[in-house]
Amino acid sequence: MKKTTKMLFFAFLLAVAVGVILHGLYNWLPNPVFALIALVRESVWEHVKLLFYPLLAVSLVMTKGGAKTARTPWLLSLLIVCGMMLAISWLYFVVMRGENPTFGPALYVILMAVGFLLPQVLWPLGEWPGIDQGAMILTGILCLLIIWFSFFPPSGAMFADLSGAVRTFFTIPV
Repeated sequence: MKKTTKMLFFAFLLAVAVGVILHGLYNWLPNPVFALIALVRESVWEHVKLLFYPLLAVSLVMTKGGAKTARTPWLLSLLIVCGMMLAISWLYFVVMRGENPTFGPALYVILMAVGFLLPQVLWPLGEWPGIDQGAMILTGILCLLIIWFSFFPPSGAMFADLSGAVRTFFTIPV
């Protein structure tokens, strides 16, 4: 158990680091591939990428070779924390018009930690019939929405660039 705890801790640190890199990756190297996985603009929706891709990678690595249902708690955790990121960010940045520069990074690290702790709590759900397929389908839908909205963001506050710049993938020359 000690080895698993250490491995989870290092996976957590690596996932946080990957998310931090994803935050600035597109600004450093703008191209269509990085637009799929990294933030293109500072919108509430785009920040879901910072949790989604690292947690998806962790769920695939940590459950490699395990039972078919072993991945289910991780995928459910991923979906829950992405939903929490959208809800909390929407409330703080859009509704309350919060501008504290430490709120976003703190929220990110806290939700990443929740994403690593929730699978332990959600583990029994992996045994329920149909939950594994539902979690995979919902994760796939979220992935498709992330990809689609990276290139075709709808108008609306959730997709607006809150940094003041009007940036989308198509307005930036590649």
